[in-house]
Amino acid sequence: MNSNFSGIIDSTLREGEQAPGVRFCCRDRTALIRALLAVGVDEIELGIASPANDHIPGLMAETRRLAEGGCRLALWSRCRPEDIAFAARCRPDVLSLSIPVSDLHISQRLQRDRAWVLRTVAASIHRARSLGMERVALGLEDGSRADQDFLLQVAETAATSGAFRVRLADTVGICSPGAITALVRKLRGTVDIDIGVHCHNDFGMATANSIAALEAGAGWLDATVLGIGERAGNCRLEEVIGFLALQQGSDRYRPEQLPSLCRLLATAAGLTIAANHPLVGRELFTCETGLHQHGLAVNPATYEPYDPGRVGAQRQLLFGLKTGTRAIHLQLASQGIELSQRQLQHLVSSVRAGGESLDREQLLLLASRRET
Repeated sequence: MNSNFSGIIDSTLREGEQAPGVRFCCRDRTALIRALLAVGVDEIELGIASPANDHIPGLMAETRRLAEGGCRLALWSRCRPEDIAFAARCRPDVLSLSIPVSDLHISQRLQRDRAWVLRTVAASIHRARSLGMERVALGLEDGSRADQDFLLQVAETAATSGAFRVRLADTVGICSPGAITALVRKLRGTVDIDIGVHCHNDFGMATANSIAALEAGAGWLDATVLGIGERAGNCRLEEVIGFLALQQGSDRYRPEQLPSLCRLLATAAGLTIAANHPLVGRELFTCETGLHQHGLAVNPATYEPYDPGRVGAQRQLLFGLKTGTRAIHLQLASQGIELSQRQLQHLVSSVRAGGESLDREQLLLLASRRET
């Protein structure tokens, strides 16, 4: 992990609720916040600062009691005076302003120009700080498709206006790890400000891009539980926490809390967690292949990147068509069962021809019949 790493920003309650058909009730929001705090995220984006979202003030107050100062609480906001004023009444620890920086968005969606963007950035940050919000960040929407010189100019304006962080958004998920590495390094080499990234998953690279950004010197990354969000979603919180904790050795996160968090989100959002979903899928540590079972019997590290117990899981072996003689012999031997070579071959043939995979208890029961 790079020395600039500051933390993970969870955006499930903001970006996640933008997914079609998803609407969290008050009970869902509170339960998710408790679970996010248990995992150890560093900042929670509670929603969009807008007078239309009248649940935000109460949610902010409740979350502040739950967090007890251990996690920053943030709101996302457009660069509109009325939204910034609403945010100020909620008193977030961080206000994350957002503005488009690509000409496509500036000219065609907003029908504005670059000069308007620069004026609006400076005015919005000054307004937010004048209303008592000391930590103001600026999201660079569609930053991956912006003219890079203008992107740097906006970031410099944010820094000189008093923002503490800019957040580079790969809004339509077009970056590769190499491309986002180059963008982060360019920002770091030009502007003296914290850098975060907000990666979308349209080509399946959101998590990889987020980790690449950290390795390039970014300090912050956005993520959502199960990657929930617009279109293909976002960087998956469970993946980055798992990687940082189990591969990079970070002790600030608690990966054993990830399965319950993900199940909670899946229920609230009406999603199904794939059985092989990274870190939290129910069949991740289920193995039927003979070659792999042999390796697991010798040393689990041969075919497991981390101890299943680190994410609250257990290894399960199945025995069926893909299981060989050596794997079955090792399993029986571990339980003190010795069969003759002929009995073992008959057992293996029965297992492979059975049509359905057996768990260990079923295998041992079948083997005990061969002993008699």
